[in-house]
Amino acid sequence: MKLSTKGRYAVMAMCDLASHTEDKPIALADIAERQEISLSYLEQLFAKLRRGGLVKSVRGPGGGYLLAHKAAETRISDIILSVDEPIRATRCMPGQPMGCRGNQSRCQTHDLWEELGNQIYLYLSSVTVDDVISRRVLGTSGLMPPGGGAEEAGGEGLLPSEAAAQPPAMG
Repeated sequence: MKLSTKGRYAVMAMCDLASHTEDKPIALADIAERQEISLSYLEQLFAKLRRGGLVKSVRGPGGGYLLAHKAAETRISDIILSVDEPIRATRCMPGQPMGCRGNQSRCQTHDLWEELGNQIYLYLSSVTVDDVISRRVLGTSGLMPPGGGAEEAGGEGLLPSEAAAQPPAMG
């Protein structure tokens, strides 16, 4: 499954909005500049986020956007789904008995990919905007010591994730 720029940029923009709002509206131009996203693209995304009930717009001087709910109540999955980004890893439509093959059957690996999509959705549903902006999301990007090399991270020139995947040395 590949997440398109729609989903990624919507999450980036929502996290930026949550990070910079102090109970006053934030202009999309400010988010666009900080996140290096086209303003016209953000306008399209925020129209969908507003329709999805995730942001509120404020018109007039000093206008912009506010989160419709607290950052701790805004799930990443809701953001992605509100911009019409499907969270699935199969070519088949969810819940359809017919598969995506020419004879309408499901491929041998269908259940594998369908469950992967389910797991991705469950994970994104468990993470909030507040988790992201508070850096409570686990990942390998924070494992490297400042100024340190990969050797210090537990491997001989390997990234931490690569070092963890290496079989133990024999003898």
